[in-house]
Amino acid sequence: MTSIAQRQELQAKIWKIANDVRGSVDGWDFKQFVLGTLFYRFISENFSAHFEAGDESLVYADLKDSVITPEIKEDAIKTKGYFIYPSQLFVNVTKNANDNANLNTDLAAIFQAIESSANGYPSELDIKGLFADFDTTSNRLGNTVKDKNTRLASVLKGVAELKFGNFHDNQIDLFGDAYEFLISNYAANAGKSGGEFFTPQHVSKLIAQLAMHKQKSVNKIYDPACGSGSLLLQAKKHFDPHIIDEGFWGQEINHTTYNLARMNMFLHNIGYNEFKIALGNTLLDPHFGDDKPFDAIVSNPPYSVNWIGSDDPTLINDDRFAPAGVLAPKSKADFAFVLHALSYLSSKGRAAIVCFPGIFYRGGAEQKIRKYLIDNNFVETVISLAPNLFYGTTIAVNILVLSRHKTSNTTQFIDASELFKKETNNNILTDEHIAKIMKAFDTKADVEYFAKCVDNDVIAKNDYNLSVSSYVEAKDTREVIDITTLNAEIKTTVAKIDKLRTEIDAIIAEIEG
Repeated sequence: MTSIAQRQELQAKIWKIANDVRGSVDGWDFKQFVLGTLFYRFISENFSAHFEAGDESLVYADLKDSVITPEIKEDAIKTKGYFIYPSQLFVNVTKNANDNANLNTDLAAIFQAIESSANGYPSELDIKGLFADFDTTSNRLGNTVKDKNTRLASVLKGVAELKFGNFHDNQIDLFGDAYEFLISNYAANAGKSGGEFFTPQHVSKLIAQLAMHKQKSVNKIYDPACGSGSLLLQAKKHFDPHIIDEGFWGQEINHTTYNLARMNMFLHNIGYNEFKIALGNTLLDPHFGDDKPFDAIVSNPPYSVNWIGSDDPTLINDDRFAPAGVLAPKSKADFAFVLHALSYLSSKGRAAIVCFPGIFYRGGAEQKIRKYLIDNNFVETVISLAPNLFYGTTIAVNILVLSRHKTSNTTQFIDASELFKKETNNNILTDEHIAKIMKAFDTKADVEYFAKCVDNDVIAKNDYNLSVSSYVEAKDTREVIDITTLNAEIKTTVAKIDKLRTEIDAIIAEIEG
């Protein structure tokens, strides 16, 4: 079976399992149990593969817990970041799941043991709380212990039936792809809430390419509002692993989504020492300030959310916002995220940020921030995308590309609003669409009705308006009418009508006579 066919079959099965097992529970509420179980299986098989080290005569799951010495355990934790005893492995728990009257409490104890195994080690913060949202006592699983155990056993058995192949045969991408597939489907079916934590892969691919364009290597890649980590992972998926020297960094405000992001890293075989995902409010409690700058920044921050803004007088002195001389409006934090990203950007780097289109033409504080960005030549490109590319919104958003190493005093505008393919309920960008955008971005050549570079002085005279439609002329798709030909046709038609009227009058006169 080809890898594509294998993925399609796997995805069909995993979505069927997710729907069959949840019963009457809302899919969005049930997602953490399916995602958590998939993650549990992954780390179990990953750990077993590490322990067996290719020795076909050794099966870690068959060993007794008692043979594990403290030295063996410590060595494994230092390498993998966590430890799982043979009896705690997914395969062994699933084997007797249907007959285990204590399944829900046993699972809770196993998850706690896996997390606590990292206590006191460098991986502690990366492992802590990973299973926090996998609540085996939740009433969503059922009202009685028996009901909960029946549902949990069904989830375990369903995930166990998925064919990932032998772990040593580089099937890691299948685990990661299955996880991403589940997250994207949950997001697509969750309406607005889904779009808040997942950026569709086709858009993520474009954003990652924009941020890393022509950089042979970057020190690290960062997403200040990372959601489930989909944007960061596109950088790994589409570029050689060695190009990102210090790994993947992000911050997320929602605790459940923060856990999804960390699980997502592990599922894509990114070790605990290769990523740093922090929990917290990026605008008010930013992490990694001592670790900046970053050579590549990607982000799809929430659109036009409220924030404290000018109600906190200390923020205007924050080194992220102070250079602009003004704070983003309290009801529209969009430019606060933009300025935060710019502050974390290195002198050789780029930031590619999804933005609500209104910030590019509104007045007030947002206009002053645009003035700061243009006058200091930080804006490389503004790209307008087609509508309905994201989950939970049909808005035609923009991508803002920031750079600290521009050599020209111009800003590029690309109108990609006609580049999309209709697929199910959403539009998508194809590889051909992305290639066309990237070619224009790379060459900076003017392309009629599509791309144009504009001198910053012109933008300044236009009140620092950064709307793509203000600079890229839209193609007139109306039918061209030849007035001379039209007049001739009208004259002929009028003559025919006059002749018909004469003939009708003659017929009527003959009848009346």
